[in-house]
Amino acid sequence: MSASPRPSVRQRRLAAELRRLREQRGLTGDEVAERLTWSTAKVSRIENARTGAKILDIRRLLELYQVNGPHQDELIALAHDAAEKGWWEEYRDLIGGYPDYIAMEAEATAIRQWETHNIPGLLQTEDYAREVISGWNAIATTPPREIDRRVEVRMRRQSILTSSHSLAGFAVVIDESVLRRRVGAAPVMRAQIQHLLSVMELPHVSLRVLPLNGPHPVMEGSFTLLEFAPVHDVIFPDIVHTESLAVSHFEDEMTTHMYRLAYQTLAEAALDHEQSRRFIGASLDHWQ
Repeated sequence: MSASPRPSVRQRRLAAELRRLREQRGLTGDEVAERLTWSTAKVSRIENARTGAKILDIRRLLELYQVNGPHQDELIALAHDAAEKGWWEEYRDLIGGYPDYIAMEAEATAIRQWETHNIPGLLQTEDYAREVISGWNAIATTPPREIDRRVEVRMRRQSILTSSHSLAGFAVVIDESVLRRRVGAAPVMRAQIQHLLSVMELPHVSLRVLPLNGPHPVMEGSFTLLEFAPVHDVIFPDIVHTESLAVSHFEDEMTTHMYRLAYQTLAEAALDHEQSRRFIGASLDHWQ
């Protein structure tokens, strides 16, 4: 049985705004339920994004809260967006709760990443990704077809770098060891490094290398910080994603700020974009 999906970023944005509007009007959940002849549980489910809200229900809530004009139009548009399913949902049986992360990644305005082990997934070639994913067979047997689908997911995720998606920036710092660590045969590594050089041409991608012989001011494992700009004037908290044998998400402001400072410190210690380009290009010699 597949895991129950967590509410999407859009659903959580909408739910938070509806709760804020109710509180602004000085109404309790019981009072809203009474006026709309709903159950209190229904109001709670909508405000906590535990159920997909129908457009008609959203309109009734906005009418009760006396929200009209452009703000009403924006929230109705957000409700329509929240009702749409992403492509990643068709893989939920395969990768458990991971579609929840992909959904957040797909809606992030900016992504900042520090990587100490592998080339980041958004920058991997198909052959490199296959080698990484196949490595999980050491701890959990994975049928070949499932590996194919996992690779397919990783490749589809990369569309946010080249589509008209709202991603304004993808900034990555990689430890030099990532370029030195063999994943697959030498041709796989050469093709992967050449791909990095190609992706670095994208205007919104920044890739920096932290050399092994340079200062390492923050001894921290890999992490990804997803940042979100307001959508329809509704704010969503930034999220930190960490991954080893298990996956963790943090979204409290103190933790995300700590990781933001950690990324900034690592980026300042790393080579700049042009120096990193030359460094990555020179690493091709290691894989001849």
